[in-house]
Order: sequence, then C-alpha cells, then structure tokens
Amino acid sequence: MTEPGTTQTGTAESGTAATQRRSPLDEVHRAAGASFTDFAGWQMPVRYSSDLAEHHAVRSHAGLFDLSHMGEIVVVGPEAADALDYALAGRLSAIALGQAKYSLLLAEDGGVIDDLVIYRTGEDRYMVVANASNRDVVAEQLRDRAAAFEAEVFDESDDIALIALQGPDALEVLQQTPGFGIQGPGNDGEDFVAALGDLKYYRAIAAEYEGEPVLIARTGYTGEDGFELYVAPERAARIWDALRETGGPRVVPCGLASRDTLRLEAGMPLYGHELGRDILPVQAGLGRVVALSKEGDFIGRTAIEQGPAADAPVLVGLAAAGRRAPRAGYEVFDGDGPDASRVGTVTSGALSPTLGHPVAMAFVAPDAAETGRPLYVDVRGTRVAASVVELPFYTRSA
Repeated sequence: MTEPGTTQTGTAESGTAATQRRSPLDEVHRAAGASFTDFAGWQMPVRYSSDLAEHHAVRSHAGLFDLSHMGEIVVVGPEAADALDYALAGRLSAIALGQAKYSLLLAEDGGVIDDLVIYRTGEDRYMVVANASNRDVVAEQLRDRAAAFEAEVFDESDDIALIALQGPDALEVLQQTPGFGIQGPGNDGEDFVAALGDLKYYRAIAAEYEGEPVLIARTGYTGEDGFELYVAPERAARIWDALRETGGPRVVPCGLASRDTLRLEAGMPLYGHELGRDILPVQAGLGRVVALSKEGDFIGRTAIEQGPAADAPVLVGLAAAGRRAPRAGYEVFDGDGPDASRVGTVTSGALSPTLGHPVAMAFVAPDAAETGRPLYVDVRGTRVAASVVELPFYTRSA
C-alpha cells in the first residue's frame, strides 16, 4: 500500500518549487547525509548510504523510515462506521477499537482510487491513512461519500508525522527506548513493554512519549515485523533520535528506495504500479479485500459484482535467473522467438537483495498466469527467461 516514493526508473512524481514540501525530519535527514527525491510535492530521503545496505539492515536488524508524506484523514461521528462502509470496499463497521484494516477506495466502475489502512481510534472515530499522491482526492471522496451520514471528515495530515521502525529487532528496540509509556495515569515503562509485546498484527495502542500522545501501530510494508509511530510533527525528531540512540548500530536510517525493494519481495502492491483506476481488485489478487457480503450498497459494488472481462490481465509474480532485472514497463512474451506473442507488462521489478535473483510483478493474460509457466521478459532488447511463481517472493520466519 504505502508508496515507497520512488519508481524502478529512479525518481517519482515531482512537485514544483512552489509546492515542494519538507518533512518535519528534513534537517535530521540532511545532517545524516541523505539523498533526496521529489514525490507528490515532497522532498523525501531516497537513501542514506546504499540501497543494498539499507535493505539488508531491515531484513537482519531494523530500519527507520520517515513516512511523514503520507495522508491521515479522520472520519468522526455517530455514523462514521456506516459512512466508511458505504465509502470503502471493506466492512469497517466490524473492526474493534484499536484495530486496523486494509481497504480500498473504489470508483463507480470498480477501479482503485487508492489503497488505504484504516484505524479505529475511538468509538466513533477512524483514521484513514492514504498514499501521499492521493491524499487530496481521498479526502475529497470521503467528504462527498460521507455527506449523507452523520459524520465529519477532517484532513489532519499536516498535524501528524509518521515514523516506521521495521525489522526483526524492531520490537526490542522500541521496548528499550526510554520515555515511552501507555497513555493515561498510573502507567510506567513496564506496562509499555508488556503492552507492546502483546500488540497483535494490524492493531494499534494509544501510547505516549515523554508525556505527549503517540499512536503506535503494528502493520508495516516491508515483509518484516515492525511498528508505525504517529506523532506530533514537533516531536518527530526527538523520537527519531531516541530510537537511533537506543538501537545503536542495529537501527539504520533507510530511504524510500530500499522500502521499494522490501515491499516488492513481500509481494505488496504499490499504487500506480499494481493498483490504479483501470484495475479491478480481483485482477491484483485483492478480491478478498472487497466485502460483497456486507449489507447495503457501497461505491463500486455493481462493477465488482460484474467482474472484469474474461481476458482481463491478472497480477503474477515472475522469477528469473541471472542478474538482469525486469523493470516497470518491460513487456512479457510467451516465447523468445520472433513469432512469440506479447502476453503482459511488468509493473515492478528488481534484482532481489535477499534472494539474489531478479523478481518482478506483472499483469499477464489469464492463460499465461499458471504457476510454473515459462515466460520471457524483454530486458532492453534481450528476452530473459522467467517463470510464474506464487506471491510473495519472501516470507519472514516466525
């Protein structure tokens, strides 16, 4: 879901100088020697040292990411749950207090406007986390769709900074960082350690850091265990430094380029690549995200029930040998000869740092999507042999 901020070709959507924005952690990144990329009007760190080193840091210990460019939109009111059930593909009324859910904002024709994570942060309060490039359209769509309900929509993105700590050492580092506690009176560091250890995947807790509120979620977009910390912008640098100080060499600041290869290995979709306005959820393997069994109508239901055309492409994983990696936009063929037919297009691809061979996701014709099917990717004029594999490419050990 959460967009890494770079494409496989280098830089992502750029903003003009007049609209360019900087993270609350901008000075921290510059002091650490980060390189930057433009994305959706934001200057965000793309790397600090090397993409490879940062990728391996997350897989082996822990990486620290700044995701403050993401959008946070709050829906609140007695009918907030009903409004979200109508506005989104999932059944948001079913999630418990402190629970999170991945969902989709669909157009009337069933295409994906954005993929989202929604947190229930109060009895009648939900926080919708949107991709940075879609923040404005998500807020506008939610306002329009909630208009018939007793619910209000507020874009609180400018009041929230987002830090992600990802990797097998993330839990221990966060538990050991001084200053954290559970929100409310009578709680201390021991309570925080226990609560964090008990926190389940796709859940969140209301915590505090040095007496100030912090929402800590256990979701992630790297294929590893990890946490997201939603904090006031003016507190972000202090928390970032505290996590780095506690973790020492185990915690490496990571740019958005390594986040891209991490999410690719984990088979997680990226909006604008595996998801978009012309893609139905079932084509991207996300049919389960749409709650057709929920009562009442929701935007996109009719198109989803009709389904895609019989020959509509579907998303698959591709694995290849050698070192020549498929990249977004490369064409996929059913053979390597002159008479071979084009059967699809790569959406994301890279030489996997963890697996040591090229991997890619691609939309291909349904009759070319069978697991084990040999295919060929045109890599700069050379047909590279690949095979269809199940997603994800990488799954962490328990």
